Parts: sequence; structure tokens; C-alpha cells
Amino acid sequence: MKFISKETKTYKLFNALYNGEKVTASQAEKRFGIKNIAAEASRIRQSGYAVYSNTRKATNGVTVTEYVLGKPSREIVALGYMAKKLGMAV
Repeated sequence: MKFISKETKTYKLFNALYNGEKVTASQAEKRFGIKNIAAEASRIRQSGYAVYSNTRKATNGVTVTEYVLGKPSREIVALGYMAKKLGMAV
């Protein structure tokens, strides 16, 4: 599991998600200067957190992706244990 340094944009996004916020790409760019929220979400996932991307239609009809921190499903946890058992994970 990787550590997220407190001085990074990744940490700022993680902190917002950890506090229960839903963050869109537009919000991430304005608040944290993040241009590629998908890459930052991937870094947080690599640190062992379940980050979900949910799409919805905004009031103006545009499809928006929101990122949230959640609880991993039983299936994901089971896959992690299986990968570790097979030597595929640390």
C-alpha cells in the first residue's frame, strides 16, 4: 500500500472524499488544480481506498461523473485476498 503525502493534490482530493464529499472533474480543477481526476482517483485506489466514479445527468442535461469514497464490495475484498494468496499482491 502506498502512502499519500500531505503536500500533494492527491491528498487534497482524498481529504475531500474522506470527509464525505462528492467531487466532479470541474470541482477538482477549481479547488485543487487537478486536471485529470481519474489519475488522482487511481492513485488513491492504489493506496487501498475504494474510490467510485458515478455518472449522473446534471440539471442542464450534461452527463457528469462524481467521485466518492466508499466501502469496497465483498467481491472486491475476496479478489484482493485471492490475489494475495496467489502471490499477485503484497
